[in-house]
Amino acid sequence: MRALVWHGKEDIRCDTVSDPEIEHPRDAIIKVTSCAICGSDLHLFHNFIPAMKPGDVMGHEMMGEVVETGSQMNGRLKKGDRIVVPFTINCGECEQCKRGNFSVCERTNRNKETADKVFGHTTAGLFGYTHLTGGYPGGQAEYLRVPFADETHIKVPDSLTDEQVLFLGDIFPTGWQAAAQCDIEPTDTVVVWGCGPVGQMTIRSAVLLGAKQVIAIDRIPERLSMAEAGGATTINFEEESVVERLNELTQGKGPEKCIDAVGLESHVSMGQPDTLLDRAKQMVMLESDRPHVLREMIYVCRPGGIISIPGVYSGLVDKIPMGQAMNKGLTFRMGQTHVRRWTDDLVRRIEEGQIDPSFVITHTASLEEGPEMYKVFRDKRDSCIKVVLKP
Repeated sequence: MRALVWHGKEDIRCDTVSDPEIEHPRDAIIKVTSCAICGSDLHLFHNFIPAMKPGDVMGHEMMGEVVETGSQMNGRLKKGDRIVVPFTINCGECEQCKRGNFSVCERTNRNKETADKVFGHTTAGLFGYTHLTGGYPGGQAEYLRVPFADETHIKVPDSLTDEQVLFLGDIFPTGWQAAAQCDIEPTDTVVVWGCGPVGQMTIRSAVLLGAKQVIAIDRIPERLSMAEAGGATTINFEEESVVERLNELTQGKGPEKCIDAVGLESHVSMGQPDTLLDRAKQMVMLESDRPHVLREMIYVCRPGGIISIPGVYSGLVDKIPMGQAMNKGLTFRMGQTHVRRWTDDLVRRIEEGQIDPSFVITHTASLEEGPEMYKVFRDKRDSCIKVVLKP
């Protein structure tokens, strides 16, 4: 089959690889009908995430038709079913899964011993990601093996298109969780840093959850326009002071809820001197991530507020103002998304017309065009915000 394969830093190729096979009675094979390039794929593309290996198949946002199943589906999945595959692999049986903490499933990371050493305790297996999370082949391919498939799937109605439901596998529930874990109240101002695909879903989730005011921060005009269309007041951080503007919009009190939809690759610019220092530290391996957004959120957040972090971080950050955070009594909530915790509700919201996640798609391409589309997405060329691939 054809698949997008990681060969090293900024080297993704469309290769011919072996077709997946059933390896365990709880496995299923799907024929991929749609997949997408995610912002966290760019972290792999730039080699910021450790423990990738040449030959790894990329992709963790995919859906398709079940073409083969193992013998232990227990009636939950059958050939011909149309499913979205969550990026977090969950067993459904361990203590964490029973609590709904699917992204920290205790059984699905097949490299558990390594993860225990690096993280302290293992997290769930993830598709198309580092070997610290299992090294499972991803879904930017013609076919995909889904482990623990009796639990790791979202059945979707035929009345909804691929484009409407594809993002149930990652960015929609990621944006929803980012907003939900803020415990939004009707009097709250919610600020979202980063207007990429996850940021866009977060903005709309905060609106649906009843925030009084949603503010979005970015520098790309097309992203800011899309955020405004979703109901946000926008700030271009290259044209005005984020701190001054937020004080103006909150009568000097600061926003109650702050969401980091950027993660480890904060934009480097002369107007933000700390980002220059972070980039220099990265180059000499004194720091793995650039946490400008975290610093800014802690500074501007209203005392007693909540910091929500859906953006991916990979390792070590420096100069985090913990004294500010502690004295202001801020609460931090973060993590990979517990996808299945949210998706039944989100499917209902799509069916009812509350939201159509396909709004974020700007480019559709073939799998063979995938390597070039990684570069288009990275460089934000041709007003690119979200790429969908059709194998």
